[in-house]
Amino acid sequence: MLTRETALEILQSMTKSESLLRHARTVELVMEALAKKYGEDVVKYGITGLLHDADYEKHPEQHPKVIVAQLDEMGETEIAHAIAGHYSKWGVPRNSLLDKCILAADELTGFIYACALIRPTKIEGLKAKSVMKKLKNPKFAASVDRAEVYLGAELLELDIRDLITFIVGVLEENREEINL
Repeated sequence: MLTRETALEILQSMTKSESLLRHARTVELVMEALAKKYGEDVVKYGITGLLHDADYEKHPEQHPKVIVAQLDEMGETEIAHAIAGHYSKWGVPRNSLLDKCILAADELTGFIYACALIRPTKIEGLKAKSVMKKLKNPKFAASVDRAEVYLGAELLELDIRDLITFIVGVLEENREEINL
């Protein structure tokens, strides 16, 4: 199986932007926590989170085909499939819990991070109610696809507020590392 060290080398070979590297790390942390919650492989889930946008900066027009092909060549077909379908509009079926978790983690983690950045106390004390209010404002973090956020919670059969609270907890536990 692919190691985290090798996955990090792959990510860093294609991604230089500090914000994209931080996004990869935050989604990795959330995916690891989801793996623990559901009794799944923490390393596999973490690597999926770490690499989900690995080719976005270097190959934006081909994203995620480049990283998916690379993972397939390495025999990491489960991770490749999850990454291939981490946005529902791409039409890749979400067959496994891994597939569902990466879709649930990606957009919402980025959105919560954006919510925390504008607060004086950052992630500390951030409540689901505040995040929900921001979700209703289409001008705030306008690039975040709200339909994907709600679909992610639905796929995991979680109330959106519970998923938000879960992700906030993960980010809060790691606030120093991720600058929140």
